[in-house]
Amino acid sequence: MKKKLLAPVLLSSAILAGSIPVNVFAQPADSAKVHHLEASHEWNEKAYVPFFVKERFAEKFSSSSPSNALAYLKKHQDKTGIKNPDKNLKVKDVQKDDLGMTHVRFNQIINGVAVEGSEVIVHYNENNEVVTVNGRVNQVIADDAVNTAVSLSSDSAIKEALSAVSAPPELTYEPVSELVVYPFEGKNHTAYKVNVNFMGEEPGNWFVFVDAKTGNVIDKYNGIMHAEENKTQIGFGKGVHGDHRELHITRAKEEGSGTKFALADYSHENLDGIFTFDSKNDWDSNNDALYVGNSAAFIGDYDRAAVDAHYNSERVYDYFLNEHGRNSLDGEGMAINSYVHMGTDYNNAFWNGRYMAYGDGDGEFFISLSAGLDVAAHEMTHGVITHTANLAYRNQSGALNESFADVFGVLVDDGDWEMGEDIMAPAAKADGVTRLRSLSDPNSVAVSNPQRAAYGSGVYPAHMDEYYNMPLNVDNGGVHVNSSITNHAAYLIGQELGREKLGKIYYRALTVYLTSNSDFSDARQAIVQSAIDLYGEGSGEEAAVKAGFDAVGIY
Repeated sequence: MKKKLLAPVLLSSAILAGSIPVNVFAQPADSAKVHHLEASHEWNEKAYVPFFVKERFAEKFSSSSPSNALAYLKKHQDKTGIKNPDKNLKVKDVQKDDLGMTHVRFNQIINGVAVEGSEVIVHYNENNEVVTVNGRVNQVIADDAVNTAVSLSSDSAIKEALSAVSAPPELTYEPVSELVVYPFEGKNHTAYKVNVNFMGEEPGNWFVFVDAKTGNVIDKYNGIMHAEENKTQIGFGKGVHGDHRELHITRAKEEGSGTKFALADYSHENLDGIFTFDSKNDWDSNNDALYVGNSAAFIGDYDRAAVDAHYNSERVYDYFLNEHGRNSLDGEGMAINSYVHMGTDYNNAFWNGRYMAYGDGDGEFFISLSAGLDVAAHEMTHGVITHTANLAYRNQSGALNESFADVFGVLVDDGDWEMGEDIMAPAAKADGVTRLRSLSDPNSVAVSNPQRAAYGSGVYPAHMDEYYNMPLNVDNGGVHVNSSITNHAAYLIGQELGREKLGKIYYRALTVYLTSNSDFSDARQAIVQSAIDLYGEGSGEEAAVKAGFDAVGIY
């Protein structure tokens, strides 16, 4: 069975939202305003800049060798952003696959020292042609000289690491130490990366980063804790932006391959589990498989999308359980399934009625879409909607479907009132596209799809006076555009009442009052009534809800 990229379709009144995939993030072209990022955020982005170059006309070489790969990278520095590749890259390994392709993997280096987490892969086809190049590079190092001289010996670093993790006298194997440049908290550190492994009641597979000049421990994380066969345990991973994630994983033995670790979480009572699958960059569901690693530390470049999807799924599950007493998307403990690496260069994420799916982005506009907690919350809320109001995905009911998903997106990812700020690629941000939608200021974001923009002012509407009257064959009647009007009402209500009360009121409206074809006026009534139910008639909460909808022209 082949997965297919499903575009919005013309719906009859008999088709409900749960029967089609909800494609949430279409690719915009530009934005009206640039929102400046904090300096620390900018540094972290430059420390792990993803890129993906796909050649339209493949360049042929005499052989699929590392030297020819370097020659290609040197010639095309403008495409990859890798400066002086012959000086700043070192071959890590060369692999040939069953398709006849050869993959040359490089570490980024500075003064001969590998930069932790920065790798470049050059892909040749069977004809010795370079067809794609991808990876992550540390752009800060190009501008910021790093002193890689050391004052500390490897043995001393190992001693510090053993002490930092309270290692027992008996170790599984001798600690391994490697000198690296470690980007961490706004600085490039020259450090020893020490791996310490031991068994016991609290087994450890620690990775400790010890400053090679001072001997101080910069960072550490444990790759395995409380291991118990066939039961969920704690593992760790590195997300798309380089964040360390604690994960619930399961240890399993595969015949002929020894012990493996799966992104499968059985730790929650009365929940069928949280699972993350690898779609392997195609649309053939026969190739999908539960995401499995060789250790409890999922820290490879390919792992990052899966790490964030798994981590964020649990965050969203915990929100609905703790804040609203809802056990999973259907309220009855259904398994939560996420699929990463969907398609190739796929600039979208969606809920298909059964699971969440995340593309890797094309590296130009989006990075891996699973990087956004608000994106995960948005998609999982579509699942909640399917099992509650089941808002039909067209016209105003479809816009409400999108709007409720956005509202709960920013309630879970509660650092701001923006959607999609963590999935934008550096090139998009450089062009001023720093987020997809804004609940606080909808007009600040351009409707970049020309077909949609033609039906209005060209920016997302914040009031019914700015409503986009679209036919059903354009964005299903404006579901992704007109949703910003009700989004803004939610923001105004949240400013008055706070996020917690906003969430309780909206959750009640969604699960108690709204129906599949509710429109904006119905939503106002449902949300006002929910405020009355929770806080009383004539309450300040009721007044705040009415004022929020009055302000956007919904009566």
